[in-house]
Amino acid sequence: MRTISVLLLLLSTRQPGFSQYTPVNAAPAVQFRVKNFGFAVTGNFTGVAGKIVFDPLKYGEAVFDVSVDATTVNTDNSMRDDHLRRVDYLDVERYPKIRLVSEHITAGSSKGMYVFSGRLEMKGRAKVISFPFSAEALVGGGYRFKGGFTIKRKEFGIGGTSTISDELDVLLDVIAK
Repeated sequence: MRTISVLLLLLSTRQPGFSQYTPVNAAPAVQFRVKNFGFAVTGNFTGVAGKIVFDPLKYGEAVFDVSVDATTVNTDNSMRDDHLRRVDYLDVERYPKIRLVSEHITAGSSKGMYVFSGRLEMKGRAKVISFPFSAEALVGGGYRFKGGFTIKRKEFGIGGTSTISDELDVLLDVIAK
């Protein structure tokens, strides 16, 4: 009985460690921007899922393994969205998920800022990417992660030669609890 009491006391006074968080689908967490005929076209994805293991005091041990449902692409133009789901663009029948997996997290340039380094997996291809992001603690637990990066869509086999710019900006705003 004494052993159990000591164990309970130790568990109740230990410092908080890593917590695992799950992305919340409150709003479009992934937005994108690309130029078509020189005009900016914006869109988003919903259906964010996965796991995030994060402690700002041990950021080097953090793990991000998050995906988005590629079938949810939304540019506020249903004809364009249907086209983006087809084989020559996202090919959502064969590749329904876009995945981001961390390899390591490092400190950023200021407090609350970090640098993500890992793989972006899309349409059967994986590319190493790196980008800065912020982690803001939420009242009641969890974090809001914000960041962004630019990719070359042709590296992922998305769209051929067309009027669309090769560079695509991605903005992340993920709430995880």
